Amino acid sequence: VQLQASGGGLVQAGGSLRLSCAASGRTFSRYAMGWFRQAPGKEREFAAAISRSGGSTDYADSVKGRFTISRDNAKNMVILQMNSLKPEDTAVYYCAASPAGDHYTTRAVVYDYWGQGTQVTVSS
Repeated sequence: VQLQASGGGLVQAGGSLRLSCAASGRTFSRYAMGWFRQAPGKEREFAAAISRSGGSTDYADSVKGRFTISRDNAKNMVILQMNSLKPEDTAVYYCAASPAGDHYTTRAVVYDYWGQGTQVTVSS
């Protein structure tokens, strides 16, 4: 599966952004999907994940209550709605697809496919 992330940009603290990830192929619903992020000089970290059906979600503590992940299997799309953004949310955001089911989706190692990343910059 090929992934294309979009929607990043520059926003002031407290603002919102909506990231989209479009997937190719006919088997999108077989993949759990996740969003990870990597800030300059830091390791890539988990942000959010959603199960294959969309019925279950998981969030990093740092984004819980501010970010919402959703998916539309008919459109092969996963969305990350980011509200109340903070300067520490500044990072390159990557969407990823895991063929390994709905377990351990906070771990990057279970994701086989990655998008190219989209830059999110939050100014103070």
